[in-house]
Amino acid sequence: MATAVPPTVAAVTESTGGRLAGKRIVVTAAAQGIGRATLESFLKEGASLVVAVDFDAKKLQELDSWPRVACRVLDVRDGPGARTLAEHFSNIDVLFNCAGYVHQGNILETSEESWDYSFDVNVKSMYHFIQAFLPQMLKKGRGSIINMSSAASSIRGIERRCVYGATKAAVIGLTKAVARDYVRQGVRCNVICPSPVATPSFQERLQDLSDSDKEHVEYMQDKMIGRLAYPEEVANLCVYLASDESSYHTGNVFTIDGGFCL
Repeated sequence: MATAVPPTVAAVTESTGGRLAGKRIVVTAAAQGIGRATLESFLKEGASLVVAVDFDAKKLQELDSWPRVACRVLDVRDGPGARTLAEHFSNIDVLFNCAGYVHQGNILETSEESWDYSFDVNVKSMYHFIQAFLPQMLKKGRGSIINMSSAASSIRGIERRCVYGATKAAVIGLTKAVARDYVRQGVRCNVICPSPVATPSFQERLQDLSDSDKEHVEYMQDKMIGRLAYPEEVANLCVYLASDESSYHTGNVFTIDGGFCL
């Protein structure tokens, strides 16, 4: 499977102009995959600061020396930790809630513990981070919140993704609720719903011969666009939603799926 070539570290860290010039941004799950690709794109487009949040301290180390990046090891389920982060980093313009967990199984195979964990990581974490950073945006009268959902949600049912689909449908509902409540106060909230993306975590799941993602790969390669999405392609959409170019978008569901939902 082909992979996109990321920009060089120098190209990412040296750019100070662009569509996001001067913006201060928080990204969760920033150490790899879509979060990492989006962090790089935000920097390339001139963000003045990107706060990179991840629970994996080892993977975050790669970003520690980058200019305009502040790394913080934090479990996104930690509500007090999210509020402390917001107290430390003020004047945030963009919040990208990217963290997520993919549980495999139908409803009979899903334990109560897996159900609760999935909702805590995929939905409650967004509750914590939006509650923590929204007041800053309201005070300024502007801001953009970008939530990560999935094509496996209220958009399409996916085999053996019961609780995952439920959480991602909840993210769409949360996004619309936040967008509606603050539509007159300058804060926009939108949601991105990708089909399977060629990230490291996805590649790991493909090692499981019983994982239904193998069928999704074959479907995309044989019947749809011919490949999975690259993380950088999702990042491009995030840049648009973080920028002032998307000033008329709020409460919108952006499906990026190469025909997956046709």
